[in-house]
Amino acid sequence: MTDHGHQHKAITENGVVAGNFYDKYTTANPIAKLLMENFSKSIRELAIMSGACEIHEVGCGEGHLSRMLATMGPDVRGSDFSQQIIEKANQLSQSEGVHVPFKAASIYDLQSSEDAAELIVCCEVLEHLEAPEKALELLSKLAKPYIIVSVPREPLWRLLNMARGKYLTSLGNTPGHINHWSLKQFLRLISAFFDIIEVRTPLPWSVVFCRAKNL
Repeated sequence: MTDHGHQHKAITENGVVAGNFYDKYTTANPIAKLLMENFSKSIRELAIMSGACEIHEVGCGEGHLSRMLATMGPDVRGSDFSQQIIEKANQLSQSEGVHVPFKAASIYDLQSSEDAAELIVCCEVLEHLEAPEKALELLSKLAKPYIIVSVPREPLWRLLNMARGKYLTSLGNTPGHINHWSLKQFLRLISAFFDIIEVRTPLPWSVVFCRAKNL
């Protein structure tokens, strides 16, 4: 990503960075805004492709994607492990006049009986998790039948960070990112749990639209 976004003191809970360390959704930088518009466009188009009337964004952070998707018509709800972030998401939804119910819940505690949806959206989450395979297994039980999942595309993500002079001491790694996948590596990981329908590569992300296996 490029500079001049709203970088703020990271919110942490239980030692995990919550929300966006770099608030790319509200950046004023024109290059960063273009990248975010392309990313959001991919999410919107894939959500439309799913035909889903019910969407659950898992790891919703401040709820930017949830609110965007809600304006398109579906019933959208969101969850995130951080109570602090959920409070912020609720405040932003109220201020923007977009109705999206949010709840604080770890991805590992979600239950198919109450948290499943026609479309699960899980963007910018897996790179933060110590057990991404476990999370994907759980998500495969929530997706009835579709999921959109995205992660930073490496090593491009870190190279772009370094190009803008950020996080140089950690070789461009954004704070809180503990997993790093190239597109090929990510598709291999995802295909163990889902049937891949479509792949998008808006710079610098990998975005994958999938269907749960055996559904």
